[in-house]
Amino acid sequence: MPIVDVKIWKGVSEDAAEKIISGITKVFVELGIPERAVDVIIHEIPKAHWGIGGKPASKAMPDETPP
Repeated sequence: MPIVDVKIWKGVSEDAAEKIISGITKVFVELGIPERAVDVIIHEIPKAHWGIGGKPASKAMPDETPP
């Protein structure tokens, strides 16, 4: 059973989370794995806790927002 662990900045909408889950699941189904066997876990991380280039993402990419 595949378990896919997705980390994304905090603030992803429920609609976007559903699309992420269904899209990732579809890839595994196309590889012949039963849909019910695929687990997708989304972890939302505050931008201040995500480092990019030695800076918090909240400072390195202040205008970027999750879907």
